[in-house]
Amino acid sequence: MNRPQIHEYPAWAETYISKISGDNILAILEKQATEFPDFLNDLIEKADYAYQPGKWTIKEMAGHIIDTERILVYRLTCFARGEQHALPGFEEDDYVANAHFSDRSLLSLSEEFALLRKANLYLFKSLNEHELDRSGTASDRQITVRALLFVIAGHLMHHTLVLKERYI
Repeated sequence: MNRPQIHEYPAWAETYISKISGDNILAILEKQATEFPDFLNDLIEKADYAYQPGKWTIKEMAGHIIDTERILVYRLTCFARGEQHALPGFEEDDYVANAHFSDRSLLSLSEEFALLRKANLYLFKSLNEHELDRSGTASDRQITVRALLFVIAGHLMHHTLVLKERYI
């Protein structure tokens, strides 16, 4: 699969797409399905740690990653199926504040991510070139299905780096 071109996504997406090296996005997404849960499982002792007051805990970060994957995959599905209506944005801090991730175990979040990504991979692998080229509007910005695949992988990479740099 080719990398998305700059005209296929809004400026904010570059933060995530730039983290992806190479074109084999499906292999990267598949690898993340097992590597990220393993990474989280190594952090269980620090699950409620936040590196600074007001910052998310590791459990909240994991929950944010799960929520964001769901939202981005919903957008991807809508656009792949030809949705013409614009989709709303979301405020990540509000989602985390209303999710009570602190009541859950990091292991349950790790397992949820693994299952969610495994299910999403069936969809990702089913997409053809025509579907990958489709685009839609979310958060008042145009983005293609192809770009969303790269954003999904890059978003996880971004937050994994944050966890490594600031939490462990």
